[in-house]
Amino acid sequence: MEWWSTLAAVVGGLLLLWVILLALLWRARPSELTVREALRLLPDLVRLIQRLAGDRTLSRGVRLRLWLLLAYLLSPIDLVPDVVPVLGYADDVVVVALALRSVVRAAGVAAVQRAWPGGAAGLAVIWRLAGLPEADATPS
Repeated sequence: MEWWSTLAAVVGGLLLLWVILLALLWRARPSELTVREALRLLPDLVRLIQRLAGDRTLSRGVRLRLWLLLAYLLSPIDLVPDVVPVLGYADDVVVVALALRSVVRAAGVAAVQRAWPGGAAGLAVIWRLAGLPEADATPS
């Protein structure tokens, strides 16, 4: 019966992380980002990471960072334990933002644009998280 509580904790933690990430991304959103696009942002972000991690045209270091990010997120060991209210999941959001910033800058705008499965407003949020000016990230 203990596995049920573990499963419930994992599912609850993922839902809480999703809500926190959405709240942080909502603050960084462009004004034209709709609620529907914001709800699609997390799955789009996961697909982006997956596509970039499998892109053999990117350097091994970039792909390694993406696989390490996925391993960290799946690992039960965190910088701040998830039992600590709010901060336990906030560290995951910070790690995702920092890794994303590093990967987007190293992979380049064109690679991210090719791999991005979502809309333009969601991509603008990714540029903001990466610290890139949106003018530099417009499709060519």
